[in-house]
This record gives sequence, C-alpha cells and structure tokens, in this order.
Amino acid sequence: MTSTATPSTPNVTIIGGGPAGLMAAEVLSQAGVQVDLYDGMPSVGRKFLLAGVGGMNITHSEAFPAFLSSYGERAPNLAPLLRAFGADELCTWIHGLGIDTFVGSSGRVFPTDMKAAPLLRAWLKRLRDAGVAIHTRHRWLGWNPDGSLRIASPEGEKNLRPRATLLALGGGSWSRLGSDGAWMLPLEQRGVTLAPLQPSNCGFDVHAWSELLAGKFAGAPLKNVALGLDGDVPRLGECVITATGLEGSLVYALSAPIREAINQRGSATLALDLLPGRPMDKVLQALGKPRGSRTMAKHLHSQLGLDGVKAALLRELTPADAFADPVRLARAIKALPITLVKPRPLDEAISSAGGVAFEALDERLMLKCLPGVFCAGEMLDWEAPTGGYLLTACFASGRAAGWGMLEFLRNSGEL
Repeated sequence: MTSTATPSTPNVTIIGGGPAGLMAAEVLSQAGVQVDLYDGMPSVGRKFLLAGVGGMNITHSEAFPAFLSSYGERAPNLAPLLRAFGADELCTWIHGLGIDTFVGSSGRVFPTDMKAAPLLRAWLKRLRDAGVAIHTRHRWLGWNPDGSLRIASPEGEKNLRPRATLLALGGGSWSRLGSDGAWMLPLEQRGVTLAPLQPSNCGFDVHAWSELLAGKFAGAPLKNVALGLDGDVPRLGECVITATGLEGSLVYALSAPIREAINQRGSATLALDLLPGRPMDKVLQALGKPRGSRTMAKHLHSQLGLDGVKAALLRELTPADAFADPVRLARAIKALPITLVKPRPLDEAISSAGGVAFEALDERLMLKCLPGVFCAGEMLDWEAPTGGYLLTACFASGRAAGWGMLEFLRNSGEL
C-alpha cells in the first residue's frame, strides 16, 4: 500500500505508539492523511510486546453481551466502539496481516504462534508503506501558551501545529515501558476532567502474613480454588501467595470490586473455597471420621487432600479451637476469610483504572474543551480484566478516534 498524501493534505500528530495510536494511524493514513506518530521509547509497541510474553492473548471469543459486561460501569461508553470493532473484526484484521489465530479452551483468542512480535512487524510494515512517519525517543511535554505541542527529541525541543492530535499515551502502570501517567498534569492544567489513576489487574496486601507462611510459601500457587467477594458467586481459578498478600489471575479478575471495597471501607474480605469440588456436606462428613492417633495435618491430608500451601493458609487464618469443631472447620475450608487492605503499587499493576473521563469527550473521542485533540486507549477512564478485553478496547478506541479525526478534518474543510 502506498500513501496518497500530498503536500496539500492535512497532517495529524499521534502521541503514543501502542495499539490505540497505531490503529488510529492506520485509519488516517488509509484515508490519505499525513500521519506523524511520536513515542518516547526507543521503539513502539513495547507494552504490547510484553503482553505477548507467555502467549499473546489478543481477544476473547465469548458472545458479545458477556464480552461487554467485562467492562463494568463503562460498558455503555465502550459499547458503540466495540460493536464497530469487536473481537470478530479484530480477528479479521489480524488475518489481513497474514497472522492466523485460534481459540483456546478458555475461549481466549491467540495468534497461532502465540507471539506478538510477528504481528507487530507486519503491522508496522503496513503503516510505513502507507506513509506513516514514526518518531521514537520523542516525548510529549504538553502545550505551549500558543497551543502548539511541545515534543522533546534527541535534537532538542520541537513545537508542532498539526491539524488534529491524538493522545494515546497509555495508563499509569509500567512506567519503564512509557506508561507513566505523566500526561495527567498537562491535561489537568487545560481543564480536562480526569479520574485519579488507580491500579487494576493487580495484587493486594493483607495486614501481615506470619513469618512462617511468608517465608515458606511466598510464590506458592493456590490451584483449583474459588474466590468470592461480598456474597457473590465465587470464581474458580488459581492465585498465588506473595510475601505480602495475594496476586494472580483469580485476584486480577476481582481487582476492581476489591479495590473499590477498600476505597469505601478500608478493607475487603474475600471468601476462599479451598475445595470447590467438594460440597459442604462431603467436607463435613470427611472431617467427622475418627482420626485416632493421627495429627490433624495428616487427617486433613488423608481425608480431604489438604496439604502444602492450602493447609498452611487454613492454619494461618483459622482460630486454633476451630480445628476441634468439625462444623467450624468445614466452614473455614469452604469459605476461608482473607482480608485485603491495599492494592499493590500502581507501577506493579498490569493495567490502570482512571484517566480521561468519557464525560470530557464527545462521541468522536474528541476533548470537548480542546477541539482537535482526541484521546484513546488505556488513558481513558475504563478498566477490564485480563483475557483479551484490555487489548480489544484499545484497538477499538484507537480505530474510533481515527475515524473521529477524519470527521473533524472533513468538517473543518481539511479533507
């Protein structure tokens, strides 16, 4: 594909070389717009590549209503974007880059080779062939008093006056990859409505584990367990004991309600089912069997298969006298209370919540108080669990912003 841009065609600036920024660049360049994309890192797509370590989960194959529900209270805002470019459209687009996909047993969608790098290489070739100019090691500093963009480059500061600008700077996690949330201040100074950045898809701390549990079992996985919050139906999965609390996929899936409970009440108490495959009556029946001269540890192991980190956690969080009462002990095994008191720091989180409020944007993702300036990707105030939801919404919002910028240029007489 070759660029149709000419010296008279409008130019736009995209700040941020993640999926949202790159997708907007594709939409614009295919329409003949001259695109200059700036990224502060030595290469683009660094967080995208990191997300592919261990398997590039690109999206999810579940039905749209269930897919949309994963975006929580921001589902209504993201619905039109995802209807226009959801999981099916994203897979078709990937296939157009020559990358095949498959659906895993969990419903998650992956490139056949499970890698992000081949997809990114093919995509960048398409963009460069379309005339997109990618400038790395260029960091956005905000605006000058006259409204021009300030860009720090290896050659010194540049001042830009594009016809339209897209900010796709990521969230506040993974500062070493460029997503540091530094964009919050210049946007706040311009009067943009922002929600505070908070960790999402993150681990949480307890008050304190005992030295025995932290020393012996930090890093140990809790497999085949179920976790519930505030009486909700427990989710099946696994998580990991850390030196300070809990992390892992099961905790990440509940990170938003856990965090909000902590924000509101100062703590969140989860119910951990150590044996989700055994109903309460079966657990109680097993505990009621005589143990003779065997220790309680051996009794739990022989009757219920509880040992290792599960047994240690049960001992950690259950009063000693409960072990002499089969009913109390059975209740603890089926709903072990774990009180979490704070999320891990933002820079440790997989993603972040907060950012540019949707109320500050029009339907084209343009800032109402800054005409010609658009926002997309994780810097918008939404969050989602891992499983392909994060990437899909980043792609979809970048595409929507690209089309919004085209409409803006047309309405301005630029196209």
